[in-house]
Amino acid sequence: MAVADAAARTVPAGPPPAATRRVSPWLFVRLKLRVLGNNFRGQTSRIVLFVIGILVALWLAGTGFLLFAAPGLASRPDVALLVGAFGGGLLVLGWLLLPLVFFGVDETLDPARFALLPLRRRTLITGLLAAALVGTPAVATLLAAAGLVLGTWKLGGPAAGLVALVGVLVGVVLCVAISRAVTSAFATMLRSRRVRDLAAVLLALFAALLGPLQIAVLGTVQSTDWRLYEVPARIVGWTPLGAPFTMGLDVADGRAWAAPVKLLIALATIGLLLWWWSGSVESAMLGAAGGPAGSRRSVAGGSAVRQLFPRPLRGLRPTRYGALVARETRYWWRDMRRRAGLITFAVIGIFIPAMMNIRDLGGGAGVGAPSRVTVGLSLLFVGLVAAVSLANEFGYDGSAYAANVTAGVPGRVELLARVTAYSVYIAPLIVAISVAVALLIGRPDWLGMVTGTLFAAYGAGLAVTQFVAILGAYALPETSNPFAINTGAGVAKSLLSLLAMLGSAVAGLPMVVANALLGDVWLWLALPVGLAYGVGAAVLGTYLAGDVLDRRMPELLQAVTPRR
Repeated sequence: MAVADAAARTVPAGPPPAATRRVSPWLFVRLKLRVLGNNFRGQTSRIVLFVIGILVALWLAGTGFLLFAAPGLASRPDVALLVGAFGGGLLVLGWLLLPLVFFGVDETLDPARFALLPLRRRTLITGLLAAALVGTPAVATLLAAAGLVLGTWKLGGPAAGLVALVGVLVGVVLCVAISRAVTSAFATMLRSRRVRDLAAVLLALFAALLGPLQIAVLGTVQSTDWRLYEVPARIVGWTPLGAPFTMGLDVADGRAWAAPVKLLIALATIGLLLWWWSGSVESAMLGAAGGPAGSRRSVAGGSAVRQLFPRPLRGLRPTRYGALVARETRYWWRDMRRRAGLITFAVIGIFIPAMMNIRDLGGGAGVGAPSRVTVGLSLLFVGLVAAVSLANEFGYDGSAYAANVTAGVPGRVELLARVTAYSVYIAPLIVAISVAVALLIGRPDWLGMVTGTLFAAYGAGLAVTQFVAILGAYALPETSNPFAINTGAGVAKSLLSLLAMLGSAVAGLPMVVANALLGDVWLWLALPVGLAYGVGAAVLGTYLAGDVLDRRMPELLQAVTPRR
């Protein structure tokens, strides 16, 4: 017994097992900040993009702050109700929809990395939620919504302002919770190929409805009586979308009893979302370790290689170029992140020209006389959107790009194959969009001009995008969640897309000038000239960017390789 006591006094007691030790959510926050710091170490370009992103987020937050605070500062409680209910609801819907269709969610702390650790689901969810709140989007949302606190304080005094502050804090937590719950659930369901296809179609249809709704809203907002929206605003204020953002306004209006009820509505919604998230994140963790092994065909001889080519591409020779085209063609259809770009282009390609050229929809489905300049500018934008999806084409490969570097694939062959594979899907979409736009604007005789302008803008965009893809590549997380991005990657994605579109707009501007200055003869020349211009610009850009790629292969591989 004495020996045992001495050993106990000599040997320091170790920490309790992780399963019995309480893990604080602050630990997840510190872990995220440390991972973020490691990702920025030695990456000057990432630091610059992150700082620029913070500045842009602060500008947007300041604009939102003024919009939310203006009604209260102007002593307009009726307008403050509309801004609080509808503005807060739009914030929640933005957090729900934007990660699904564009920005993605920050997965610096990928839940799959915690699969082998003895953590309770409640601990994991609260920690991930706390880490998600420490990010640029959440902080920007909090700063923007803080305008409600100032406006409510002006309307109802300190008590109403404090209640509004509580509501804003709860509302930001609601925004983050609904974003994480929905994207986690989608990521789990999207492992099934059929579910992925169905989800892609449904998301495209949902996004397609936004265009006509926006046209209708813009057509009626100028002549509307805002008092008619007071009742819908009060109804929205009692839903989870607007409840946390209208609590302070109720206190300012003398209905203090409504504040705790709305707080309970918001907290109950957050609880349900976290419960849903806990179930989906556990399924995602279990499925992240592995997936169903792909079936292998036992095919003898050279036909085994031929089987790897998609059926429409069986005519390609089995060279490096042909193999890369076949691989990229399959990836663009099977990778959900890539397919999201195709869906976005299909939707934007129709409704951007429609919104810019169809008028007076609110007062009747009338079609105004479209301007060739307006049509040309809208088509230029659509063509640029088509090319921007390749702004981070190497980021989709990640560390797998090392195989191409090891094999010594020439840069021109690499880029030409990627452009060809992407154009297999984009070229038919351009033709279909051209027909739809010509019919929607009521000018089927402009079909040649529309098609030529789209192809010219697309080719000019490809020429610029190839340089952006090489010089501004960034890593995407290795996760089963198709909506995940690394910290700061959403900012990088937005800035790179903007840079690519600005450069491409300059390259495609001659087609818009020709649309405006040349007469009816351009309706016949636009198609062949546009095709030649687009193909020539794409080939020239690929040729020049290929030399840059040959010199920067190691740096590019380092940039797109995720840091663990």
